[in-house]
Amino acid sequence: MPMILMSSKASPFVRKVRVLIQEADRWAEVEENVTPTTPLDSAPAVLAANPLGKIPALIREEGPTLHDSRVITRYLDDRWSLGLYPASRLWEVLTLESMSDAIMEAALGMVYAAKFHAAPDAAWADAQWTKVARTLDAVEDRWISHLSGPLDMGQVALGCALGYLDLRHGNRGWREGRPVLTEWSARFAERPSMAATVPAG
Repeated sequence: MPMILMSSKASPFVRKVRVLIQEADRWAEVEENVTPTTPLDSAPAVLAANPLGKIPALIREEGPTLHDSRVITRYLDDRWSLGLYPASRLWEVLTLESMSDAIMEAALGMVYAAKFHAAPDAAWADAQWTKVARTLDAVEDRWISHLSGPLDMGQVALGCALGYLDLRHGNRGWREGRPVLTEWSARFAERPSMAATVPAG
């Protein structure tokens, strides 16, 4: 029985998992279940997999369902011996992945606030964007050498975060003042695994 990935087409957190599976060429072992869900109305199938009502969730035959993208990617990396969390630079990979996930969380929170709040708070949204901008500046200033190394999940997470900014916040111009990160993003987006998982919706 294949594993079941509870997913959506737009979630950057789901995309991280999809990119890993694509890089591993192991879709024969995973069945994707695209399930529309929202923070205000979690789909029953998603709640059955994850009591928090969040995706991604990975349903396994041999154990409890896994949720949180970082848990799922660590599990699949270990299961398939992919080396996307290399021991020699594990803490750097985990830190970059954490920073990238924080970008996604702030950007996603802005989307939810605009969509589900009757009177969106512009100051709150700007504060979330400030977090995104500070993190991108840190990557531009201090993480470019890491981005030029062998593929790891920190890079995958960052690529997915930047793709989500393009999808939902393109008008905020994240590339401005960050030429090196802009160039890296363009190259990374050309990877077959990224091209095959471009978010929609």
